[in-house]
Amino acid sequence: MKLAAYVSLAFALVVRCRSGSNSLAFVALGDWGGKGTNPFTTHAELLVGKAMAETATSLQSNFTVALGDNFYYYGVKDVSDSRFKNTFEDVFTAKSLQSRWYMVLGNHDHYGNASAEIDYTNHSDRWYLPNYYYTEVLSIGDSNATLQLVFIDTVQLAGLTDPFDHSLPPGGPESISAASDQWEWIESTLKTSNATWLIVAGHYPVWSIAEHGPTNVLVAQLRPLLEKYNVTAYLCGHDHNLQHIREENSTVNYYLSGAGHLTDPSIKHKDSIPNGSLRFHYGPNDLLSDHGGYTAFQLSATEMTVTYFSDTGSHLYSTTVTTPRSRV
Repeated sequence: MKLAAYVSLAFALVVRCRSGSNSLAFVALGDWGGKGTNPFTTHAELLVGKAMAETATSLQSNFTVALGDNFYYYGVKDVSDSRFKNTFEDVFTAKSLQSRWYMVLGNHDHYGNASAEIDYTNHSDRWYLPNYYYTEVLSIGDSNATLQLVFIDTVQLAGLTDPFDHSLPPGGPESISAASDQWEWIESTLKTSNATWLIVAGHYPVWSIAEHGPTNVLVAQLRPLLEKYNVTAYLCGHDHNLQHIREENSTVNYYLSGAGHLTDPSIKHKDSIPNGSLRFHYGPNDLLSDHGGYTAFQLSATEMTVTYFSDTGSHLYSTTVTTPRSRV
């Protein structure tokens, strides 16, 4: 059986999330993976973990989404690697962050043993990465509304970046066959979705104004699928800042949340996205302090609110989508 077929069968049931009302909430962060030397964390990562826990408590968050680059700089060696403890388990210790973490893989994870991060699912009560790409449908409280999350492996689709010059674009998929299988699965999953809200989450951005900028293969192949199947949002990291992009005359929102362990002020690609599409950007940097940030999502049957926070928990920006997706 092909991997794509296996994954599509694995999540046929709707998972009912705990909630005190007809709502669902989660927090998200990307590029949170500390550093490769002792103490294996950054100051900003620790601040983000603390602030995000407080937000998760306030919102009664149901789960966390982690958007890749889980371990800098070269991923993990095996499932027993101490980085799982030093950079993850010992950092995000708050009670509000003990529910499931839906993980995706980033380029730095693929520099190491990506399959070990998948295997760690069997060794943790909250780390959840059952395969390179997967999907899950979640109920929104006690309502009939649902959220479908579609987690993809953008490194399989677009290839690795250069490990020494990270500003270079991905070099193309290592396996054309694996990329083709995943593209087939993505379209099939989106096409058959009946969810009220449909969010695709990966590591590389479709659009970005920052150092890495747009990912050409995702602009060419993923963006049309997001439009065709009325996807609510694409959630990603890779560039180390916070961005909200929405093209004019489009209902697809691009939420970039890649500030889990530092921020980068680059706006190198500000002219590489469609005119008028940038709604928000946050990427402070100074020599005296680290900075970071994360994102929170609140969903009901009729609206989705997305809020960006700094590493101190300060509110930076909010936007609300008031139109649930139309079924194709």
